[in-house]
Amino acid sequence: MAGLVREQRFDVFVDNYAFAFVESWDADLPVEFPDGFDAGVFVNAFPGRIDVGSAGNTHTAAVTVQVWGDVPPVEDSAMWDAQGEAGFDSVSGDVAVWTPSLGRTDDLVELGGKGAWRVRVHGAGRGTVAALQESEEPVVGVERYLVQFFPAG
Repeated sequence: MAGLVREQRFDVFVDNYAFAFVESWDADLPVEFPDGFDAGVFVNAFPGRIDVGSAGNTHTAAVTVQVWGDVPPVEDSAMWDAQGEAGFDSVSGDVAVWTPSLGRTDDLVELGGKGAWRVRVHGAGRGTVAALQESEEPVVGVERYLVQFFPAG
């Protein structure tokens, strides 16, 4: 497997400044989302879970998830407000998207295999979404993410 294997786009409802990617077989995870979430950390890893800290409390973010067969090219850092990377182990090969109030959503990332992965997260629009906190209009797609899963090692 080499290069970009799969790309998916999700509209993710963000609340309490957070959303997460959680191993689909989540029954045995030692820390359930959102336990341990730290709003001051952009990307925070727990066993079977990657938390993403948003700059906005309640809004809908545009999330693009890519699965790569090898290490993806480095993104232009000028395009992104924040970047982070962490390890992720999958026992199922599938990753669910979670939010604090909705719990597990219907969005599912298909990795194509279980094992050890790396996850790079890039975020943009963070300053704008933070400035719109008091907006009475729905805030949709202002904050954008690129999330890249690729095999570790």
